Amino acid sequence: MITTAIALVCCCLAGPLNPQVTGGEKVLPILKNILPDYQASSPQPGPPLRKEPIIKVVFVSENRPEDPSSDTLFYHQRHIIPGDFLGRSSASGKSEAVSFTSFAFDGSTRQYRDTLEIRLVLQVFWVKSSSWSRSMPPSRHVLEHEQLHFDITRLVSERFRRKVLAMPLTIDDHDSRIQYEYLESFREMNRMQEDYDNAVYGPNTSSQQVWAQRIRNGLKELGVEPPMLPPTY
Repeated sequence: MITTAIALVCCCLAGPLNPQVTGGEKVLPILKNILPDYQASSPQPGPPLRKEPIIKVVFVSENRPEDPSSDTLFYHQRHIIPGDFLGRSSASGKSEAVSFTSFAFDGSTRQYRDTLEIRLVLQVFWVKSSSWSRSMPPSRHVLEHEQLHFDITRLVSERFRRKVLAMPLTIDDHDSRIQYEYLESFREMNRMQEDYDNAVYGPNTSSQQVWAQRIRNGLKELGVEPPMLPPTY
């Protein structure tokens, strides 16, 4: 099932741009107004103008421990389990389950010498209260299918991180370029999630396995180890 608005619902949902997370914090997906305003003076006789600061982007790992009472599960914490489907199932539609997953980043800056450092924390998360399964507990097949939507979100977020690190940024264009790349990555994620659902719709276990191998190999090639479902489920 697909719904779009800079977000995606399928047997997954890439969520809104500013969802609430644990402890009343807000995930801030778009870097906005977090850098000082540098303005060069008009050329005039006298000492040379100060050089524009060097822009350096640093991504900091999101490593908070799991909070069992939280409505948010972060990707690095573990594989999804039946208890992560707390939403109410839809009376209409053919989906066996729907998951709500998205990625965002939180930003801050610091300046030292001639360098302005942008520190970004990449956050890939699952919202339990907006995720549901028609059958409870969900089958192992459903858990693996929905986890792969979560894996796709993580894969696209890692590609976004690498694109930002490779971009040449200046004081004038850093904000717009990072925002543009974020929106492009959201579009990429939406396409991948939709392609995945279309390819494996119904009890098509062979296609599911092909996609699982493709996405997990893609994660490992980028240095991300996908979580595995415990054998007890």
